[in-house]
Amino acid sequence: MKSVHKDWILFNGSIVNTKEKEPMISLEERGLQFGDGVYEVFRLYDGKPHLLDLHLDRFFRSMEEIELEPPFSKEELISQLQQLIEKNQFKEDGNVYIQISRGVQPRNHLFELNLQPTYYANIVPFPRPTSLIENGIKATAAEDIRWHRCHIKSLNLLPNIMIKNKIAKEGYYEAILVRNGIVTEGCHSNFFIVKNGTLITHPANQFILYGITRHHVISLAKQLNIPVEERQFSLQEVYEAEECFFTATPIEIVPVTQIGKDWYQTEEQRVIKKLQAAYKESVYTANIK
Repeated sequence: MKSVHKDWILFNGSIVNTKEKEPMISLEERGLQFGDGVYEVFRLYDGKPHLLDLHLDRFFRSMEEIELEPPFSKEELISQLQQLIEKNQFKEDGNVYIQISRGVQPRNHLFELNLQPTYYANIVPFPRPTSLIENGIKATAAEDIRWHRCHIKSLNLLPNIMIKNKIAKEGYYEAILVRNGIVTEGCHSNFFIVKNGTLITHPANQFILYGITRHHVISLAKQLNIPVEERQFSLQEVYEAEECFFTATPIEIVPVTQIGKDWYQTEEQRVIKKLQAAYKESVYTANIK
């Protein structure tokens, strides 16, 4: 399959051209053998990073959570990422994917100390998904079978992948994950409902990823004087809600127009449309770093 990323990538601190030489990763790389690492994705709009500080703060928190010592400071990484964007002469909309793993050692569940981490980043062109944003998606409920440390943006995404592929075969775009009767989030997004005009989402704890878009949407809601509650809620409350939607860095704010085969959203999406407008304005008017 032909790669969709731009030719120049960041690999272990250097900007390299994959057309000239593909970087090699060892067979004993812990990221390959154990998923022993973390990743981050941030958005480029017109080639400029959006909410970069928040994304990198989360990236460093994830590394700290798994006791992985980065071979760079935040400032050094920002400089390398800027070089990556400039080398590709990238001035459109896209996603930057960053991954770091613990490094290379003979296969052993017990990791050695002071390993040299392996890291890379690449740029993938990705226009704003206006059709999803405007027209919404079909979703369905699914059991949340993931581990209990979902706040870490880990390379271990197999449970998410299995759920996503199962629901895709059934014609759904995303799953509303439910753990012990409580709605948590989606396979690759955070989840919100609007009930009695109030925006409600699961608390930021170990059962969800602390979504950067989630954080930004909550901030926008407060600016718009939309009440916000971070609390647990059941699937029944979802069915009773006036509106509901998913948020994620690549897709921004996407309404849910159908849940399973029985429920269709019939409200005017007043809150969603306000948030979408505010989000779009923030993308192009914010002081982007």
